[in-house]
Amino acid sequence: MKNLFHYIQTSPHRSRSLLGIEYEQLSSLISYLQQLEAESIAQQDARKIRVNAAGAGRPTMLRTETEILLCLYYLRHYPTFEILGLTFEVSSSQAHAVTHYWVEFLRQALPASLCEEFEDCEAAWSVITEMLVEWELIVDSTEQVRQRPGDSDLQKQHYSGKKKQTTYKQSVIGLPDGSDIVDAIVAHPGPSADVTLFRQQQSRFRTQQTFAGDKAYQGADRTRTPHKKPKGRELSEAQTEANRILQANGL
Repeated sequence: MKNLFHYIQTSPHRSRSLLGIEYEQLSSLISYLQQLEAESIAQQDARKIRVNAAGAGRPTMLRTETEILLCLYYLRHYPTFEILGLTFEVSSSQAHAVTHYWVEFLRQALPASLCEEFEDCEAAWSVITEMLVEWELIVDSTEQVRQRPGDSDLQKQHYSGKKKQTTYKQSVIGLPDGSDIVDAIVAHPGPSADVTLFRQQQSRFRTQQTFAGDKAYQGADRTRTPHKKPKGRELSEAQTEANRILQANGL
Protein backbone atom coordinates (compact mmCIF):
# COMPACT_ATOMS: atom_id res chain seq x y z
CA MET A 1 0.00 0.00 0.00
CA LYS A 2 2.89 2.38 -0.66
CA ASN A 3 0.65 4.12 -3.19
CA LEU A 4 -2.14 4.85 -0.71
CA PHE A 5 -1.68 8.58 -1.27
CA HIS A 6 -2.20 8.12 -5.03
CA TYR A 7 -5.20 5.86 -4.36
CA ILE A 8 -6.88 8.48 -2.17
CA GLN A 9 -6.12 11.20 -4.71
CA THR A 10 -7.93 9.19 -7.38
CA SER A 11 -10.69 8.02 -4.98
CA PRO A 12 -11.11 10.92 -2.51
CA HIS A 13 -14.43 9.54 -1.24
CA ARG A 14 -12.49 6.68 0.43
CA SER A 15 -10.47 9.06 2.61
CA ARG A 16 -12.95 9.10 5.49
CA SER A 17 -13.34 5.32 5.74
CA LEU A 18 -9.59 4.67 5.47
CA LEU A 19 -8.24 7.55 7.56
CA GLY A 20 -11.16 9.04 9.46
CA ILE A 21 -11.17 12.48 7.80
CA GLU A 22 -12.51 13.96 4.57
CA TYR A 23 -10.16 14.41 1.61
CA GLU A 24 -10.18 18.21 1.83
CA GLN A 25 -9.28 18.05 5.52
CA LEU A 26 -6.55 15.51 4.75
CA SER A 27 -4.97 17.74 2.11
CA SER A 28 -4.91 20.71 4.48
CA LEU A 29 -3.54 18.57 7.31
CA ILE A 30 -0.71 17.15 5.18
CA SER A 31 0.33 20.64 4.07
CA TYR A 32 0.29 21.92 7.65
CA LEU A 33 2.27 18.93 8.99
CA GLN A 34 4.88 19.37 6.25
CA GLN A 35 5.17 23.02 7.25
CA LEU A 36 5.62 22.08 10.93
CA GLU A 37 8.29 19.53 10.00
CA ALA A 38 10.17 22.05 7.85
CA GLU A 39 10.14 24.58 10.71
CA SER A 40 11.36 21.93 13.16
CA ILE A 41 14.21 20.87 10.87
CA ALA A 42 15.23 24.50 10.32
CA GLN A 43 15.36 25.09 14.08
CA GLN A 44 17.45 21.95 14.60
CA ASP A 45 19.86 22.92 11.81
CA ALA A 46 20.32 26.38 13.30
CA ARG A 47 21.38 24.88 16.63
CA LYS A 48 23.74 22.09 15.59
CA ILE A 49 27.21 21.89 14.12
CA ARG A 50 26.87 20.01 10.84
CA VAL A 51 29.34 17.25 9.94
CA ASN A 52 27.61 16.00 6.81
CA ALA A 53 26.14 18.09 4.04
CA ALA A 54 22.48 19.04 4.36
CA GLY A 55 20.33 16.18 3.10
CA ALA A 56 23.04 13.58 3.62
CA GLY A 57 22.36 10.31 5.40
CA ARG A 58 20.08 7.35 4.74
CA PRO A 59 17.08 8.37 2.61
CA THR A 60 13.60 7.54 3.86
CA MET A 61 11.84 4.62 2.19
CA LEU A 62 8.50 6.43 1.97
CA ARG A 63 7.60 9.86 0.67
CA THR A 64 6.43 12.36 3.28
CA GLU A 65 2.76 12.15 2.32
CA THR A 66 2.79 8.36 2.67
CA GLU A 67 4.50 8.56 6.06
CA ILE A 68 1.72 10.85 7.26
CA LEU A 69 -0.92 8.48 5.86
CA LEU A 70 0.80 5.56 7.62
CA CYS A 71 0.50 7.42 10.92
CA LEU A 72 -3.15 8.34 10.32
CA TYR A 73 -3.94 4.78 9.21
CA TYR A 74 -2.46 3.47 12.46
CA LEU A 75 -4.48 5.93 14.57
CA ARG A 76 -7.64 5.03 12.67
CA HIS A 77 -7.36 1.20 12.74
CA TYR A 78 -4.76 0.40 15.45
CA PRO A 79 -3.08 -2.56 13.72
CA THR A 80 0.06 -4.06 15.24
CA PHE A 81 3.24 -2.50 13.88
CA GLU A 82 4.03 -5.79 12.17
CA ILE A 83 0.75 -5.62 10.21
CA LEU A 84 1.24 -1.89 9.62
CA GLY A 85 4.71 -2.55 8.21
CA LEU A 86 3.40 -5.28 5.90
CA THR A 87 0.61 -2.97 4.73
CA PHE A 88 3.03 -0.18 3.79
CA GLU A 89 5.89 -2.51 2.75
CA VAL A 90 8.34 -1.43 5.46
CA SER A 91 9.71 -3.20 8.54
CA SER A 92 7.77 -3.15 11.82
CA SER A 93 10.53 -1.04 13.41
CA GLN A 94 10.30 1.51 10.58
CA ALA A 95 6.50 1.59 10.90
CA HIS A 96 6.92 2.22 14.64
CA ALA A 97 9.48 5.00 14.09
CA VAL A 98 7.41 6.73 11.39
CA THR A 99 4.25 6.63 13.51
CA HIS A 100 5.88 8.14 16.58
CA TYR A 101 7.72 10.73 14.49
CA TRP A 102 4.52 12.13 12.98
CA VAL A 103 2.41 11.76 16.13
CA GLU A 104 4.51 14.52 17.69
CA PHE A 105 3.63 16.88 14.84
CA LEU A 106 -0.02 15.79 14.99
CA ARG A 107 -0.07 16.76 18.66
CA GLN A 108 1.04 20.26 17.67
CA ALA A 109 -1.50 20.51 14.86
CA LEU A 110 -4.40 18.77 16.59
CA PRO A 111 -4.18 18.70 20.40
CA ALA A 112 -5.80 15.52 21.71
CA SER A 113 -7.83 17.36 24.35
CA LEU A 114 -8.58 20.76 25.85
CA CYS A 115 -6.25 19.89 28.71
CA GLU A 116 -3.37 19.19 26.33
CA GLU A 117 -4.10 22.30 24.28
CA PHE A 118 -3.94 24.63 27.27
CA GLU A 119 -1.65 22.73 29.67
CA ASP A 120 1.10 25.33 29.22
CA CYS A 121 -1.22 28.25 29.98
CA GLU A 122 -2.35 28.05 33.59
CA ALA A 123 -4.59 31.13 33.35
CA ALA A 124 -6.50 29.76 30.33
CA TRP A 125 -6.92 26.31 31.92
CA SER A 126 -8.23 27.96 35.10
CA VAL A 127 -10.93 29.76 33.08
CA ILE A 128 -11.83 26.56 31.21
CA THR A 129 -12.17 24.45 34.37
CA GLU A 130 -14.40 27.15 35.86
CA MET A 131 -16.68 26.94 32.81
CA LEU A 132 -16.66 23.12 32.80
CA VAL A 133 -18.25 23.02 36.26
CA GLU A 134 -21.56 23.86 34.54
CA TRP A 135 -21.56 20.40 32.91
CA GLU A 136 -21.51 16.83 34.15
CA LEU A 137 -18.58 15.44 32.18
CA ILE A 138 -18.60 11.91 30.75
CA VAL A 139 -15.75 9.48 31.45
CA ASP A 140 -15.08 6.26 29.54
CA SER A 141 -12.18 3.99 28.66
CA THR A 142 -11.12 1.63 25.88
CA GLU A 143 -8.53 -1.11 25.55
CA GLN A 144 -6.45 -1.65 22.43
CA VAL A 145 -4.57 -4.88 21.74
CA ARG A 146 -0.86 -4.25 21.26
CA GLN A 147 1.95 -6.36 19.90
CA ARG A 148 3.30 -8.54 22.72
CA PRO A 149 6.63 -7.15 23.99
CA GLY A 150 9.65 -9.42 23.83
CA ASP A 151 10.67 -8.51 27.38
CA SER A 152 8.85 -10.67 29.97
CA ASP A 153 8.59 -7.83 32.50
CA LEU A 154 6.95 -5.58 29.90
CA GLN A 155 4.56 -8.40 29.03
CA LYS A 156 3.44 -8.57 32.67
CA GLN A 157 3.02 -4.78 32.82
CA HIS A 158 0.75 -4.77 29.77
CA TYR A 159 -1.12 -8.07 30.21
CA SER A 160 -4.84 -7.53 30.68
CA GLY A 161 -6.63 -10.35 32.50
CA LYS A 162 -9.91 -9.03 31.13
CA LYS A 163 -8.77 -9.21 27.51
CA LYS A 164 -6.36 -12.15 28.00
CA GLN A 165 -3.86 -10.20 25.87
CA THR A 166 -1.27 -7.45 26.18
CA THR A 167 -3.07 -4.15 25.75
CA TYR A 168 -2.95 -0.38 25.94
CA LYS A 169 -5.70 1.48 27.76
CA GLN A 170 -7.17 4.90 26.97
CA SER A 171 -9.18 6.96 29.49
CA VAL A 172 -11.20 9.85 28.04
CA ILE A 173 -13.22 12.62 29.67
CA GLY A 174 -15.54 14.52 27.35
CA LEU A 175 -18.42 16.97 27.17
CA PRO A 176 -21.92 15.48 27.64
CA ASP A 177 -22.83 15.87 23.97
CA GLY A 178 -19.54 14.34 22.80
CA SER A 179 -18.56 17.51 20.94
CA ASP A 180 -15.09 17.79 22.50
CA ILE A 181 -12.52 15.78 24.46
CA VAL A 182 -11.58 17.53 27.69
CA ASP A 183 -8.81 15.22 28.89
CA ALA A 184 -7.28 11.95 27.74
CA ILE A 185 -4.75 9.40 28.95
CA VAL A 186 -3.49 7.27 26.06
CA ALA A 187 -1.32 4.17 25.64
CA HIS A 188 -1.34 3.33 29.36
CA PRO A 189 -0.56 -0.30 30.34
CA GLY A 190 -3.77 -2.35 30.08
CA PRO A 191 -3.98 -3.85 33.61
CA SER A 192 -4.61 -0.44 35.22
CA ALA A 193 -8.13 -0.16 36.63
CA ASP A 194 -10.42 2.34 34.90
CA VAL A 195 -11.21 4.09 38.17
CA THR A 196 -7.50 4.40 39.04
CA LEU A 197 -6.72 6.25 35.80
CA PHE A 198 -9.81 8.40 36.25
CA ARG A 199 -8.76 9.49 39.75
CA GLN A 200 -5.48 10.72 38.28
CA GLN A 201 -7.44 12.82 35.80
CA GLN A 202 -9.85 14.20 38.41
CA SER A 203 -7.00 16.04 40.12
CA ARG A 204 -6.81 18.39 37.10
CA PHE A 205 -10.35 19.67 37.65
CA ARG A 206 -12.03 21.83 40.26
CA THR A 207 -13.43 20.10 43.34
CA GLN A 208 -16.97 21.13 42.27
CA GLN A 209 -16.70 19.25 38.96
CA THR A 210 -19.12 16.34 38.56
CA PHE A 211 -18.82 13.33 36.26
CA ALA A 212 -20.83 10.37 34.97
CA GLY A 213 -19.54 6.94 33.99
CA ASP A 214 -20.40 3.25 33.83
CA LYS A 215 -20.08 0.69 36.65
CA ALA A 216 -16.28 0.65 36.32
CA TYR A 217 -16.22 4.06 38.03
CA GLN A 218 -18.27 3.19 41.09
CA GLY A 219 -16.58 4.57 44.19
CA ALA A 220 -15.04 7.59 42.45
CA ASP A 221 -15.78 10.95 44.05
CA ARG A 222 -18.42 13.23 42.50
CA THR A 223 -19.24 10.60 39.86
CA ARG A 224 -22.72 9.37 38.95
CA THR A 225 -22.76 5.68 37.99
CA PRO A 226 -25.48 3.02 37.41
CA HIS A 227 -27.01 1.48 40.52
CA LYS A 228 -26.01 -2.11 41.20
CA LYS A 229 -28.78 -4.60 41.83
CA PRO A 230 -28.69 -5.50 45.55
CA LYS A 231 -28.13 -9.17 46.30
CA GLY A 232 -31.50 -10.90 46.63
CA ARG A 233 -33.44 -7.68 45.98
CA GLU A 234 -34.65 -5.57 43.07
CA LEU A 235 -33.79 -1.97 42.25
CA SER A 236 -36.33 0.66 43.21
CA GLU A 237 -38.30 2.43 40.49
CA ALA A 238 -36.20 5.56 40.99
CA GLN A 239 -32.96 3.58 40.66
CA THR A 240 -34.23 1.77 37.57
CA GLU A 241 -35.20 5.09 35.98
CA ALA A 242 -31.81 6.60 36.83
CA ASN A 243 -30.08 3.62 35.19
CA ARG A 244 -32.31 3.98 32.13
CA ILE A 245 -31.29 7.62 31.73
CA LEU A 246 -27.60 6.74 32.03
CA GLN A 247 -28.03 3.95 29.48
CA ALA A 248 -29.70 6.40 27.09
CA ASN A 249 -26.52 8.48 27.33
CA GLY A 250 -24.42 5.48 26.37
CA LEU A 251 -23.26 4.57 29.91
